[in-house]
Amino acid sequence: MASEQFSVGGYYKNFSVAYDFPAYKAPVALPDQPVVGSVSNRIRLNGRLRLTDWLAFSTAYDFAPRIQDPSLFHEQIFMVGIDPGGYRAVDLDERLYPAPSDSVSSFAVLQNLDRVFLTVTAPQFDLYVGRQAIAWGSGHVINPTDVIAPYTYGELDTEDRIGVDAVRMRVPLGFMGEIDAGYVFGDEFEFSQSAFFLRGKFYAARTDWSVLLVGFRENLLVGLDLTRDVGGAGFWMEGACVFVDALDKDRISGGPDYFRGSIGFDYSLGGDTYGFMEYHFNGAGSNHAESYFDNLSTTAYTEGSVYLMGKHYLVPGVSHQLTPLITAAGEALVNLLDPSVFLAPSLEYNIAQDVYIAAGAYVGIGRRPEFIIAADPGSKRVDFRSEFGSYPDTYYSSFRIYF
Repeated sequence: MASEQFSVGGYYKNFSVAYDFPAYKAPVALPDQPVVGSVSNRIRLNGRLRLTDWLAFSTAYDFAPRIQDPSLFHEQIFMVGIDPGGYRAVDLDERLYPAPSDSVSSFAVLQNLDRVFLTVTAPQFDLYVGRQAIAWGSGHVINPTDVIAPYTYGELDTEDRIGVDAVRMRVPLGFMGEIDAGYVFGDEFEFSQSAFFLRGKFYAARTDWSVLLVGFRENLLVGLDLTRDVGGAGFWMEGACVFVDALDKDRISGGPDYFRGSIGFDYSLGGDTYGFMEYHFNGAGSNHAESYFDNLSTTAYTEGSVYLMGKHYLVPGVSHQLTPLITAAGEALVNLLDPSVFLAPSLEYNIAQDVYIAAGAYVGIGRRPEFIIAADPGSKRVDFRSEFGSYPDTYYSSFRIYF
């Protein structure tokens, strides 16, 4: 529905997912881990009200009933995750049912007030105040400069960026130029949990340039991002240096400084086929699988939104329009040193206007974790021998309606 002053829209999504965890290698027979499943529904309502010619109010609310194996409410599926609500000063209780103080079994109703912000539009600037989406980076798969609220690879629903509490101003400068600055509020407005940023964007030498400075949780990030056309192909390069605890007056070390970078290109291989290739360097990671967990307590993983465990990755991807309504796609996130692979095939069918069904998988290939039983009675441990060989295989179907 829409009018000149008010508009409302949104969508309904259903994801049915099965997780098949890897079988451990062990000197003795171990029971197979059961396949666990989840059926999640999400109703999102987006509203926008234009109050005057220069002032507008926007909001979005998610209502999400979910049925799943009880373990999925309490345990993390992958080795490393990212806190989706890390940059919100205050928030609603995530769970509507059962009550937050009650235990949950296999059914819950979740909520997310994902957007609540005012937009002030003036000839010299645009000002945004409230819960909004903030993201940067030209990398197609991994964005080193995006440390506020990124998604991990393998997240099923990435259409809308997670809203964060912020004040943001964007000032246009000349031809395709812009100054973008703001402050992002963390838990209870504490500076140690908050972030600020200053970003300059300009066009020169047939290239789009972006220079970024971000202070987040008392760490400092300096980033550079560029995109351009090279011989008919799109090219991007994005890098970020993080200086750990640079803004912490007490200088309590959370690990070494680190660099992350992504570089890649994409190309239309005819009217119906598109392909890309991206390389990512993760300076916070390790060259050896046996050392992966040694880094998990460092700032990169606890505050810097890093979730990949190794150092060198290659990500090829291709999509092909089989018919005007059916698209097949495939990607592979490859850890070059394990080696291990996270395959991501998918198929989508646009069955009617604004109605889509899809199916796909994320399949980990690599050496399985090994269950070690030492000579001492009761002494045991798990050795992770590759990154994606330790991931569960994920199989999903989805149904989406937009209104």
